[in-house]
Amino acid sequence: MHVLVIDKSIYDAIVAHARRDHPDEACGVVAGPVGSDRPVRFVPMTNAARSPTFYEFDSADLLRLYREMDERGEEPVIIYHSHTATEAYPSRTDVSYASEPNAHYVLVSTRDPDTVEFRSFRIVDGSVTEEEVRVVPALDINSETRNS
Repeated sequence: MHVLVIDKSIYDAIVAHARRDHPDEACGVVAGPVGSDRPVRFVPMTNAARSPTFYEFDSADLLRLYREMDERGEEPVIIYHSHTATEAYPSRTDVSYASEPNAHYVLVSTRDPDTVEFRSFRIVDGSVTEEEVRVVPALDINSETRNS
């Protein structure tokens, strides 16, 4: 089973972004070194759809981000977005748009302001698998975190 190991500060930043953009869906990426599965650089994005039921990365922003990641030797480790009125589970649309088989797809539900619903999934060829989320105080950049 895959496990997402995430730094508490990045976890908190994703939740804060989701709450800040509510009632619209929030979206973004956490980049990390290619091949490492370590989410280290939080990149909140703008939901170009500005919708409470749908998210869409701005194509120019996304192109810029991918160029930047290429230059820095990074890849998208986490692709996240929020659901504002439903559970943190990928919709059919989310599954159809999932194009990074190695990424952790994180969903945060902001339907209840007093509860944090933070879940992670692998989405490969239309198949959704939930994975454990392990929040750690701070990721040691020098140690390798591997899927178990």
